Amino acid sequence: MKAPPFQYVKPQSLAEVFELLGEHGDDAQILAGGQSLMPTLHLRLSSPTVLIDINGLDELAGISIDDGQVTIGALTRLAEVLKSDIVNAHLATLSRAMPHVAHVAIRNRGTFGGSIAYADPAAELPACMLALDATLIVQSGQAKREIAASEFFLGLYETARTPGELLIGARIPIDPPNRVNSFLELSRRHGDFAVVGLAATANAVGDRLEDVRLAFFGCEDRAKLAGRAALAVSGKRADAPTIDAAIDALTEDLDPVANLLGNSATKRHLAAVLTRRALGELARGVGEATHA
Repeated sequence: MKAPPFQYVKPQSLAEVFELLGEHGDDAQILAGGQSLMPTLHLRLSSPTVLIDINGLDELAGISIDDGQVTIGALTRLAEVLKSDIVNAHLATLSRAMPHVAHVAIRNRGTFGGSIAYADPAAELPACMLALDATLIVQSGQAKREIAASEFFLGLYETARTPGELLIGARIPIDPPNRVNSFLELSRRHGDFAVVGLAATANAVGDRLEDVRLAFFGCEDRAKLAGRAALAVSGKRADAPTIDAAIDALTEDLDPVANLLGNSATKRHLAAVLTRRALGELARGVGEATHA
């Protein structure tokens, strides 16, 4: 099947992008990396009358660090994030996640912002944004605003962006010196969407874990923080009874949705398995931080 007919426009500035979005509204779609859009076009699941190609807007690309935060532009290619010295030095969880994001050919074209804005519930980057307490930056023709990652993902392919708004980047706090982390995912083939995955961060304070964040993907209709499970272990040593309590709390945090990759019972079981592994890894990280 081939894509339906559409008008192709490649604006030379952000201002022109917003003019086009204002003129065409829901009939327009943004082309960035195209790794999700192009298949849906050819399957005729998407049928825009205008395709706005934002490639070439250099102000939307790049990775920088300033005032304790890493800023990643929406048009930064996934391969650039994977290889970034800044990300590898200051955002360990994201660094660990990047090799799991799709396959090499997709990472070469796919964009950081596109993966987040598409909000696929089985994608790695939305969960990383939750685990790292990122701030997502969106802009329209009228204003720019910041949205906490915890408020950005609303449902299946649904975000807090309003019509006419474009995700232009993310700001992510750098890892503090006592940060411990884990990133785990189960997939049928490396690089495929996850059956279940978990991005976990915490701060090591003495022999305890503080500020624990457990962000699951591949379970529900969006990436989701498991708040009760995190609370069960925060401020405590991650010993066997504490980990058991966190796993018990998952039943209140997660309501897995069945799909072609597994039924809800399977996903619930796998989420518990990953939680046990991740909290064990965080606990070992506490020991390393204590003796560093």
